[in-house]
Amino acid sequence: MPMRHAVAARFVGLAVFAVILPGLLLPQSACGQQRTNSSRAGRTAAGPHIYKSTNFHVMTDLPREGAHELLERLETMHRLLVAYWGRRNPRPIEMYVVENLDHWPREVLRGMEQQGLESLRNGQGLTVTRVISQGNRFISKAVVYAVADRGMPQHEAVHAYCGHAFGASGPVWYAEGMAEVGQYWRENDKSVTASAYAIRYLRNSPARPLNEIVNSPLETTGDSWQNYTWRWALCHLLGYNENYTKRFKPLGLALLGGRRVNFWQVYGTQAQEIEFEYRLFLKDIEAGYRCDLCSWDWKTRFRNLAGSSSVSARIRANRGWQASRLRVRAGHTYRFTSTGSWMLSQDADELTADGDDQGRGRLTGILFEDYELSEPFELGADGTFTAPQDGNLYLRCDDAWGEIADNRGTISVNLILEKETAAAPPEPNSP
Repeated sequence: MPMRHAVAARFVGLAVFAVILPGLLLPQSACGQQRTNSSRAGRTAAGPHIYKSTNFHVMTDLPREGAHELLERLETMHRLLVAYWGRRNPRPIEMYVVENLDHWPREVLRGMEQQGLESLRNGQGLTVTRVISQGNRFISKAVVYAVADRGMPQHEAVHAYCGHAFGASGPVWYAEGMAEVGQYWRENDKSVTASAYAIRYLRNSPARPLNEIVNSPLETTGDSWQNYTWRWALCHLLGYNENYTKRFKPLGLALLGGRRVNFWQVYGTQAQEIEFEYRLFLKDIEAGYRCDLCSWDWKTRFRNLAGSSSVSARIRANRGWQASRLRVRAGHTYRFTSTGSWMLSQDADELTADGDDQGRGRLTGILFEDYELSEPFELGADGTFTAPQDGNLYLRCDDAWGEIADNRGTISVNLILEKETAAAPPEPNSP
């Protein structure tokens, strides 16, 4: 819908941009409770009707119940967007959400933007945002065109919100990555809720280099669902991982505000750490995965053992790999003992570090060296292990990555160097 001339006259300069989304991911999103009203609430015919809530005016041919459920999802997502970015939506977002274009009268179709109509005919989504600006002042108007696939209206509504609130969506990687994050957002839920086929794609594909995601001149809005999936994965990691989340929101606000800042200026000093955690996230990702609970410990100091000295660590059942404080040497044998118990769900039986009969809940180790990990190895409640390589020892309660959030309890682990391996083996005699 075009701007009124009376509004445009107060500003100089006109910028027009369009955000285009091909048919991509279809998430299952939880709905908040937002009271809605409809100008034709009692009608259930196949043709389109207008449904309104506080922040959305939606014309759709969805059944009345489906339209109200969509508005509830949109309002829940909007509340999360405002809470995250801290800027309100100044006017309702207008949306066309189409289940079947054959149900739409020609006079309504003629009133649509040609680009929007074409995107609907192609089973896609489009957000057209017009911005009239002068310096730091702007007025914007966004109109969403989206097929009624479950996630697409929410994805496009994120673009529309950014257009209204900021007059921009940021560079492609951030704009599309955060729109994907937005469509998956659930209230009070930090877990991965992406579609099953997106998760399979990420787990089974070679990890794309970070710079290829955030700095590729070849990537554009609407390029491919695969590119959208990589952008989502990076934004989800940065948004929830405890090591990077504090910098991510200020970076996003700077990008939305048009400031001359980029990913590497903000995260360059953490490049190796992010690359490591990004690859680990892609390797272990599954529905329910929690980046915050699996954030890597980069601060704990590790030390070698000598003589009868020992190290102790408390390992929580509801976290990923945790620092033991022990640095091991290849070929040396270490003894470990443990006390305490943990549970694999709130109401499950208590387990020792030996876990259950299937090995779930068993204390497990892994070695970190030069940003690479060894294969994990089982430990249990007590025993010995011989280090296959040098490295820092990390420990965890063995459970599915998407199921650790409801675990309970802590195991205390004590580690000591076995006496017979305390001294390094003698050098062989020279011939």
